[in-house]
Amino acid sequence: MHSRPVPSCPETDVVVVGEALIDVIDTAAGAVEFPGGSGLNVAFGLGRLGISTAFLTALGKDHRSARIQEHLASAGVSMMPGAEHLPRTSTARAILDSKGSAEYEFDFQWDLPAISPTFLPKVLHTGSLAAFMEPGATQVRSVLELFSGRCTITYDPNIRPTLLPDHAAALQTFERTAALATVVKLSSEDALWLYPRWSPAAVGRHLLGLGPEAAIITDGGSGSYLWSKTAEVHVPAPAVAVKDTVGAGDSYMSALIAGLVENPQAVFDDADLTGLGTAASLAAAITVGRHGANPPTRAELSGSLELAHTSRKNSND
Repeated sequence: MHSRPVPSCPETDVVVVGEALIDVIDTAAGAVEFPGGSGLNVAFGLGRLGISTAFLTALGKDHRSARIQEHLASAGVSMMPGAEHLPRTSTARAILDSKGSAEYEFDFQWDLPAISPTFLPKVLHTGSLAAFMEPGATQVRSVLELFSGRCTITYDPNIRPTLLPDHAAALQTFERTAALATVVKLSSEDALWLYPRWSPAAVGRHLLGLGPEAAIITDGGSGSYLWSKTAEVHVPAPAVAVKDTVGAGDSYMSALIAGLVENPQAVFDDADLTGLGTAASLAAAITVGRHGANPPTRAELSGSLELAHTSRKNSND
């Protein structure tokens, strides 16, 4: 790893450090494969939103890796070198319930290449399996420590209980990583698993006490809750006919990061939190309204934001 980053590279605003894998979804016509993984989905979503993004990940040198790289390239995401060093590209078999929610069975390996960004991005993001599964998780924390205090760091644990060590060890890993972040986002399921019987507000306050400037909990159709040391807001979820929830949290995260890139002076007051949460919620709503991890483009999200603004204006007139 490089000992320290060098000054900012204007071509890349965001670096995502995370897993990339192939989702295998069983259908009546047989198994269908799609590029997936939380890190990949966030990077792809950022590319769709027009944010210059580089992706640091680990892959095999096989046809599934080629599929993943083609997918990212289609959104304009650049791959950082050295990714293809694993024996095979990881997979996750998705099992959808009657409501379209997904559970996953993983064949997963995670070990980062011996490289870190040599430029200072505006935002560095990590989360999910990449922040928990060794040996890569220790490498991820090393990258975060390298950049902590130098740029905005976002973290989404995206808890997968069946792949984690015991609760106490996972909680310790989560809190060590959260302490390095500027913004931490959890789903309500993440919060319940990490902090059983705690209220969302108690979790939010606790996360701020670890060091982040903002904490967020998303709760599906109930919307999202955003806290900082000076503000607390609730952003309702847009009404939408849900096709499935695959990639919804990652779309929320992509739009949130895009908002941070576009408003680098954010102080996380009521207006900042409301703006960030509104755009992120709309991005997630667009995603759940169609099948698969299919995040919005910049034009789609801008159109939804304009419609939401017009609707609010008309209701206030």
